[in-house]
This record gives sequence, structure tokens and C-alpha cells, in this order.
Amino acid sequence: MENVSRIKACINLRLGHSRVSPFKTSVTVWFFMFLLCPGQLRAQLGTTANIKHIVVGRCYNYITLVNPSLRLDCEEIWRQFEEAVVRQSSCNVTVEHYRYMFYAMPQTWPCDRFLFWSKTRTLMHSYAAVVRHFWTLEDTLAGYMFNDLIWCGQEKDSGFDFSCCPEWSACRNHPVYSLWRLASQNFAEMACGNITVLLNGSIVNAFSRKSMFGSVELDSLSPQRVNYVNIKVVTNLEGPFIETCSEGSIADLIQILQSRGFRWTCTDKDQTLMILQCIQNPQHSSCQTCANSLSHRKGLTFK
Repeated sequence: MENVSRIKACINLRLGHSRVSPFKTSVTVWFFMFLLCPGQLRAQLGTTANIKHIVVGRCYNYITLVNPSLRLDCEEIWRQFEEAVVRQSSCNVTVEHYRYMFYAMPQTWPCDRFLFWSKTRTLMHSYAAVVRHFWTLEDTLAGYMFNDLIWCGQEKDSGFDFSCCPEWSACRNHPVYSLWRLASQNFAEMACGNITVLLNGSIVNAFSRKSMFGSVELDSLSPQRVNYVNIKVVTNLEGPFIETCSEGSIADLIQILQSRGFRWTCTDKDQTLMILQCIQNPQHSSCQTCANSLSHRKGLTFK
């Protein structure tokens, strides 16, 4: 019955605390329990199973194979993470709760390597893999350890809640959101030299003040440390073609950069990004044009 109560509370959170009759709530809970076994409910709604083994294992992998120059205590980092989350309600973990954990894992990176993004996650990873000098938030130790994980604690318990965690949108002080907010702030504050921002021109508001880039990272960038903000706008091959460097919310971003004293560049025709898209869809007409252009250039080179 304890799990049923937690599931019911979680469903109420996901309904946005709307006024639902007890009868309808009970029907909803039992309908979900009928469709899914308890194990599936825990996996979908609660803290990621085996989270300690995953986080600590990723930490050791990072300091051993990814960045061996770091001398950090993975067990201490986990202890600070656990201290921040457990015995806290699911909507009462602030950025400040994670301060000591981040103190235990300081990290710096050379300039000219910072890549920011919004609504372009899949393409961003492909781009960073090809242009190897780029460094994203997911490449930091914090990003590497906690990427794609879910967690929340219980106010009256010393452990994690594996049955039910609210969605990010349910509350501002969500334990997952607060960690990523601080990680994003630290990443942006560390940025220096020429940085790159990858935005999706196939959606309305490619630049949004509500996104992590727009609400946290942009305000944390320093015009004294950053030489140029290089904006790259990319659209889907088949469209829609909504925003460009001169249209839509990108113009708002440029205006903010100018008002804060940043120098900037912007392109919506980056050839590397287009080639990466064409690898996934080589038969698209735009890709044929690109291939012909590259073949022509190659022919000119070897004449």
C-alpha cells in the first residue's frame, strides 16, 4: 500500500496538482497498476535503479580513462551527492544543496573548446564527435556521471525514492534540475576564448529564455573571458525552415550579446553540420547538391 500511495502522489504531481476527484484518482492509479507491473512503475517513475554503482563507476571510469590527470575521490563525491538529496522532499533540493559536491570535483578546460546547444542534442553529439576539439557539458565530470539519470529523495527516509519522482516541470527545486542548473552555470563561467552555440532553426524560438542555455548559461558567460560567440543555426533537411541568423529569436540572442559587449558571428549554412545530416539521409535532394559541389571541388584540386 505504501507504493500505491507514492504512485498516487506522483500521478497527482504529473497532473499538475489539478483538482481530480478521489474516485478518478483511484481509477487512474489502478489503471496504471493494471497496465504495468510494479517493477516497471519504479523504473519509469522513480530513481534510476543501481544509481550509486552507476555514478561511482562512471566517476572512476572518467578519472582513469577519460581524464587521468584528475585526482579526485569518487566515494567522497558520491557522499556529497547523497547528502544533498536524501532526507529532502522531491521538490526541495536547491542549487545550494549541491555546492559541496561541486567543491569536491573542481575541473578546468582549455579555451576555444566550449560547445553550447539547445534543442539540438543528437546533432550536437555527432558534431562534437567529428570536430574532436569541442567540449560539451556532458564531457565534464558532472555531466558524464549524471547524464540520463533520474533521482529524488524522501523527506522521512535516508534513502532514495525508487518508486516515484516528479517531472522537472512539477517544481523549480527539482533535485535533477538543480544539479544540471549548477553544472551548466559552472560550465559557462569556465568558458573562454571562442565558443560555439548550436541552435535548431526548425523550431519556433530556437533561442528561448526558458531553456538551460537561455536562462542559465548565457547569463553566466563573461565578455571578459569570451572572445567570440559563434552561433550556428541548423535546420532539418526537410524543414521546416523557421529561423535564421536574421529571423526569429536568433535576432533576440544577438541583441542580448551586443548589449553585454560580446563579439559574435552567426551562420545558418554550416557545411560540416549539413554533411552530418546527409550521412543519415544521403538521398535527400540537398545532400545530392552538396555531394556534387564537393566532387567538383575535389576535381579542381587535382587538376
